[in-house]
Amino acid sequence: MVNRVTTRFAPSPTGHLHVGNIRTALFNWLFSRRHNGCFILRLDDTDAERSKREFETTIMEDLNWLGLTYDNHHRQSARLSRYQEMFNKLKNDKRVYPCYETAEELALMRQKLRAAGKPPIYNRSALNLSQPERQKLEMQGRSPHWRFLLSETDISWKDSIRGEVRFPRNSFSDPVLLRADGMPLYTFTSVIDDADLNVTHVIRGEDHVANTAVQLELFAAISASKPSFAHHALLTGPNGEALSKRLGTSSIKDLRDQGFQPLALTSMLATLGSSQDTSLLSNLSELITAFSLDNLGRAPVQFDVTTLERINTRLIQEMPFSKAQPLLQELNLNAVDEEFWLAIRANINTLTDTTIWWDVCYGSIEPLIEESLFTASAARLLPNDRWNSTTWKTWTKAVSNATGRKGQALFQPLRLALTGRDQGPEMKNLLPLIEPKRARARLHGHTA
Repeated sequence: MVNRVTTRFAPSPTGHLHVGNIRTALFNWLFSRRHNGCFILRLDDTDAERSKREFETTIMEDLNWLGLTYDNHHRQSARLSRYQEMFNKLKNDKRVYPCYETAEELALMRQKLRAAGKPPIYNRSALNLSQPERQKLEMQGRSPHWRFLLSETDISWKDSIRGEVRFPRNSFSDPVLLRADGMPLYTFTSVIDDADLNVTHVIRGEDHVANTAVQLELFAAISASKPSFAHHALLTGPNGEALSKRLGTSSIKDLRDQGFQPLALTSMLATLGSSQDTSLLSNLSELITAFSLDNLGRAPVQFDVTTLERINTRLIQEMPFSKAQPLLQELNLNAVDEEFWLAIRANINTLTDTTIWWDVCYGSIEPLIEESLFTASAARLLPNDRWNSTTWKTWTKAVSNATGRKGQALFQPLRLALTGRDQGPEMKNLLPLIEPKRARARLHGHTA
């Protein structure tokens, strides 16, 4: 029986998600949806000191905002008894052993090895401790941490992005599975969860390649099926700097608050590092169809917010009113109609910019008057009949005939007075929205 394709996104709720985290979530979501599979959100929250419910809430909000719906939701903190059960199995099978070195002693060991030009690999000295020696150490107040005993063979696998990956046996220290305080660590808990939840594909950043090597041995030790692994290139900042969840680098929450559209972000992240151009697709379904691990390269990929701004601007400027209306209502712009939207959308970068032109058309602004006599005389020539898209042309022609002005000398003072800005949407579309009373007041220099 072939298991249903199942992927997972497993963030630790210790800070806000950044674009690098979400890119991993997106890849897993797209892959599972492409194969009609299951996508799991698993919160790796065993670090009780730094894990916060507020970050957990934000993680869920970020995923929902982007449309990355998950089929199941789990917390590692609710599975501690399961980890203990599987640890006891490994202990009975003699695949773990207690170690009593302090953090300071281990750091000194690594320092000496590096100074001697050797890799900082744990020497397994704790394996040679006798039972009386262990008891003595415990009587001194030392509690053991527990390491997994790796085999003596090389570790290799076929990575879905990187191809054949191989590590010689002497590449790793035996990993710590249980801290001295009894808390299980990521290397161990992740394997137990993936096995119990029938995860078939693990798609994550290349910084986890070494973790995969030792985790493959753990899967074998607990007699569990090994998932397929794919390690994608990491996302960096525009100057190649690492992104940081704890520093809030390019956090999804901030991008959301700044008015970016979720599809602009998912389109961009699906494109970066891919051989297929999907920089702007109309919906997530098209992203699913276009996605393939085969299109992902191994070179580091840079995230630049200016590229996101460009994609976001294009998305908004092509957005029909039927899609824009519910989004505008979320900004309390319930009165926006299609005429207004079509008049201003070519001149906004984010939906929040809509409020600028809403104030220009229906609110109160400070007019910019450079030539008060000219704008006052132009006000007297405003048509009295019903205004429409031809009113601007009719009015400016009358002003030109009366004053002899043409081009910028004619149009720019009028735009500045009516909108308070030196550029923007076509005035033939704006003027009917501003309406006569408000237009006349502004041409006379009054705030209106």
